[in-house]
Amino acid sequence: MSPFTGSATRTPDWRHLRLTVDEGVATVTLARPDKLNALTFGAYADLRDLLAELSRDKSVRALVLGGEGRGFCSGGDVDEIIGATLAMDTAQLLDFNRMTGQVVRAIRECPFPVIAAVHGVAAGAGAVLALASDFRVADPSARFSFLFTRVGLSGGDMGAAYLLPRVVGLGHATRLLMLGEPVRAPEAERIGLISELTDEGGAAEAAQTLARRLADGPALAYAQTKALLTSELDMPLAASIELDASTQALLMNGEDYAEFHAAFTEKRPPKWQGR
Repeated sequence: MSPFTGSATRTPDWRHLRLTVDEGVATVTLARPDKLNALTFGAYADLRDLLAELSRDKSVRALVLGGEGRGFCSGGDVDEIIGATLAMDTAQLLDFNRMTGQVVRAIRECPFPVIAAVHGVAAGAGAVLALASDFRVADPSARFSFLFTRVGLSGGDMGAAYLLPRVVGLGHATRLLMLGEPVRAPEAERIGLISELTDEGGAAEAAQTLARRLADGPALAYAQTKALLTSELDMPLAASIELDASTQALLMNGEDYAEFHAAFTEKRPPKWQGR
């Protein structure tokens, strides 16, 4: 995303989530614990807009997405979203579904790694938010449920039918999206849905540890790796190799590449600048 801004100022307060930033690590917490952090229209919009703002903020180098209370996120709020959508016409429904998809695009397209810290339930849209993240750090209480068919909708919601087969394979993705059955942490780790399985209650701390490692590393190299992973999902090999070559040529002109060589020669740790 472009770092250039217009007249709009940075949002000082987010009503539907909690944001903290500490030395390059942004922590976004879904904070409706009494509702298992169920998403509202405002929460979707805040996530979409926040990710766009942070993408323009060069001080953010990693982001942790978590949920307060007993679970990560139970999906869309049944009363505030599902009930409301029954009264919408097709144009309004299309606007809403496009907005939820924009959140997933923002997670995939932001220039920093996103780590989902998952404990307890990650259901419906909550499961897709975790799926769209670059890393899913989870504790043994985590369970993922892609519930869309269970409410009479397509399992391919918010890009799930695109992303999930690429993470766990077509066979597992078909089962998870068709049946909507919960996948608990041990199976989720086995099929590749979890990046790291922690001890009980350890997901948040482990996610912060990973975020600190990423924030202290070569941010531009990470950003370009993420961009290539997303861009090359549907590219033929020849195009992917050419894009890799162009990207490496640009990074070889960067300060971090020269810094690595200087640090190696001087037998010291590199001082990464993200440039």
